[in-house]
Amino acid sequence: MKKDLETLIEEALENIRDDREIAKELLNDTANLIANKPDDSRYLGPVAAKHVETLQRSNEQLVKLIGIRQKETTKSVELTEEDKSEIFNILNSGEITPNDN
Repeated sequence: MKKDLETLIEEALENIRDDREIAKELLNDTANLIANKPDDSRYLGPVAAKHVETLQRSNEQLVKLIGIRQKETTKSVELTEEDKSEIFNILNSGEITPNDN
């Protein structure tokens, strides 16, 4: 069964949120370990950096999804050439005057 774009976007958003939550928890745990054992920071620092990278990637994914949704919305609002022609014809026919509501 082929999934529609909206279903895929919702699934991706859910995965991004789950990944962000896991990365935040791991980053907090790593920060706590560093605070309790500063000598281990040289080993744990790269681990923390990886968790931050994960959060940054999820932000990039969110931005891409927002872009897809904006394109989708923009497309649905645009007038077709047929719509433009019909509006032009109505205005030129005098069926609607500027004061009509």
